[in-house]
Amino acid sequence: MSYNDWPSRVIPGGAHTYSKGDDQFPAIAPRFLERGQGARVWDDRDNEYLDWMMGLRTMTLGYGQEDVIAAAVDQIYKGSNFGRPSRIEMETAGDLIDLIPSAEMVKFAKNGSTVTTAAVKLARAYTGRDLVALCSDHPFFSYDDWAIGVTACNAGIPEAVRNLTVTFRYNDIASVERLFQQYPDGLSAVILEAATTEEPRDGFLQKVQQLCRKHGTVFILDEMITGFRMHLRGAQALFDVQPDLSTFGKGLANGFSVAALVGRRDIMDLGGLTPGNRRVFLVSTTHGAENHALAAARTCLRIYRQDPVVEHIWTIGRSLMEGFNATACEAGVGELIKMYGFPCNPVFACHDLEGNVSLPMRTLFLQEMTRRGILINYVVPSYAHRQADVEQTLLAMRGALDVYSQALINGWERYLVGDVIKPVFREMN
Repeated sequence: MSYNDWPSRVIPGGAHTYSKGDDQFPAIAPRFLERGQGARVWDDRDNEYLDWMMGLRTMTLGYGQEDVIAAAVDQIYKGSNFGRPSRIEMETAGDLIDLIPSAEMVKFAKNGSTVTTAAVKLARAYTGRDLVALCSDHPFFSYDDWAIGVTACNAGIPEAVRNLTVTFRYNDIASVERLFQQYPDGLSAVILEAATTEEPRDGFLQKVQQLCRKHGTVFILDEMITGFRMHLRGAQALFDVQPDLSTFGKGLANGFSVAALVGRRDIMDLGGLTPGNRRVFLVSTTHGAENHALAAARTCLRIYRQDPVVEHIWTIGRSLMEGFNATACEAGVGELIKMYGFPCNPVFACHDLEGNVSLPMRTLFLQEMTRRGILINYVVPSYAHRQADVEQTLLAMRGALDVYSQALINGWERYLVGDVIKPVFREMN
């Protein structure tokens, strides 16, 4: 078996997260990343890259953060897992309750899909209803059937299950109202992110919350990305909205696997042991509250409180966004490649000469940035990024845009090595 064939021969898709798969990167991207420090990573051949992906948004503080690692290692020597709960489980839950406005109880797991699905299960148990309404403009809530069933990747999911999920549009309160009109006593939950690339308009989140309260529906916020990035206390604090349940994960433990479901006591405790309640088998995972990961999380939360982490993320992101768009304008392609969204979590889009969003042109841009030592499939400002990193990125961008401009005229096929990247959510490979 050859070296290059190894990943896809032993791992379906070549990675354990589809976002890391070969179809998401240009052909010249590093196949393996082996180590990281600060905002830089090295591949298995010791090539160095400035990294803007930061572990799919998990490395908020940067790679190799010494305090976090020391806390985790210290706990490993004490024990990672026991046959009864450990004190650190209660203490970490208490940290989140003190920090998150809507948190009265906490349940830990290892990934976001587990806790968003747990939130949906609680909503169904609390309301006695089956239907879930999710925001179709938000890309990913869970790999479980209730969420994936409404995407193009619904193979293997029974139609009966797919029919239990309905959708609405972000910032379109009329689309939410229509669902409540169509299913006046049928919606167990409404789930969405507080924001992705656009601000909530005209009190959209508050209106969703009011509709949920009026109809007895559980209001769930997915804060996997926004938590500890948009605001220390979550996007719910930034936008002044009070969900019944919310989920956190990516920013919680600087790369260690910790996700959390938090929310109202009367809903959360349905998964508990209160006498007289019908038993809800909520989440029961052997590794859900590994002690060393919780030690890392507690340290992260302490650093978030004492250091200007969130402020720095916004500042460095704003600098990159402004520089990115200015550089594109200087290159004469300012209308064809743009960075937009929230500075703490920006995105960029690549267009062809007709102004259409173009995956070939995006692949070419990523290829040329990779060639110049920059990994930027995702733009994830972290506490480890500095202004010098922004300047290095913009310098690489100038060279990448020279190729981009030529490809607009001569055709991208002349410049691209390998295949065009593809959407994660698609019907066929």
